Amino acid sequence: MNKVILVGRLTQDPEVRYTQTGKAVASFTIAVNRYTGSGQKEADFIPVIAWEKLAEICGNNLTKGQRVLVEGRLQIRSYETNDGQKRRVAEVIAQNIEFLEKKKGVEDGQEHPFGGQTFPEEEVPF
Repeated sequence: MNKVILVGRLTQDPEVRYTQTGKAVASFTIAVNRYTGSGQKEADFIPVIAWEKLAEICGNNLTKGQRVLVEGRLQIRSYETNDGQKRRVAEVIAQNIEFLEKKKGVEDGQEHPFGGQTFPEEEVPF
């Protein structure tokens, strides 16, 4: 089983791009605290990738410093740089993201903690 659950803060706003086939992909890094054996707090910086609708939600609702819970799977991939060096990257492919705080600068009532909006029944957007 390959399952990762992390709670941390975004180190920067998500970067959303689109593939040639039109799929959205968001990438961002979260800082996750951990305690050393001597009781000191350190942070690990974990890259996160979200795809399609989840990527668009992240791009529209997440900002630097916001606290999130990321659930997904760990992926290790290899690639070759332009100068021929081989590199390996570990990243979390997000399957679910919960917004643990409201987006900074948003007043109460406009946005909900999990990034969704509520609409009166007659205004459902589909």
